Amino acid sequence: MATAAPPVWNRWELLASPAFATLAPLIERLPVDHFPTLAQLNRMCGEREVTSGGGVPVEFVPQEAKTEEPYETRVYARGKVLTRSRNWHDLFNALVWITFPRSKAAINRHHYREMLARQGEGLRGTPRAGGGSRGTPRDVLTLFDEGGVVVASGEPELGALLRDFKWKELFWQRRSEVIESMRFCVFGHSIYEKALQPYKGITAKTVIFDVPPRELERPLPQQLATLDARLAKYFGDPKALAATAAYAPLPVLGIPGWTADNEDERYYDDTRHFRPGRRQAQEQQDAPPRRSGSEAPRRQGRKK
Repeated sequence: MATAAPPVWNRWELLASPAFATLAPLIERLPVDHFPTLAQLNRMCGEREVTSGGGVPVEFVPQEAKTEEPYETRVYARGKVLTRSRNWHDLFNALVWITFPRSKAAINRHHYREMLARQGEGLRGTPRAGGGSRGTPRDVLTLFDEGGVVVASGEPELGALLRDFKWKELFWQRRSEVIESMRFCVFGHSIYEKALQPYKGITAKTVIFDVPPRELERPLPQQLATLDARLAKYFGDPKALAATAAYAPLPVLGIPGWTADNEDERYYDDTRHFRPGRRQAQEQQDAPPRRSGSEAPRRQGRKK
């Protein structure tokens, strides 16, 4: 996807927004006066020695270099990541590759292996383009790659509230604890693109890691490196790719500080945005209706 009216490049606005905090170490290095070029992105990519799922150095190449070769195969085998010029969606994809290199490589590797398993091996052991269904594992990988957020929680109970859809209790009643003990690191490049022109209803899928409180005191690059390693390992577990429903949703504008609107308690009462979980919804549906005073049941006298 691409925003209908891409905002003008403004590095300072990105740095001022908490939505882009995860990418701040890289954004600080981007040019002030023009949209980043492929050469600039590739320079940072080379410095980090980013490699594909196949262990090949990653290079961001222009869209004009597109061929019939499947996207994930090209990345895996050649390290070539198609990147459109002056395109926000692709820019954020590139920055996420540089920020979370192990996890992006793991996702690419699993895509490639799933393609081999479902489509059969073609010439030289590469997946054939077209044919075969994607399957649940690839759907899970794509869902998180586009719309994922890694949540680091220094207090396990807070992570449990997120999993249980208890948005108001988490973000309002325990707001100070969330600010102190949770970090929301955006992974999905579509979430970044939507955050350029945010709207109520942006929802991410989460992977929640419990971390020692002292971990949240480390410099951001070190925190990200640790989360990257954990996330890459997480995707190595077949259970992680079994179902999209395993990834708890997160209405991102509920995160304290992400919008001035959530400074008002009533903001979290909007169930169109903060939807209850299936279990909560079922409990509400099954609960007996409240009776008013006039509807109170009459006492029946004893039968004689």
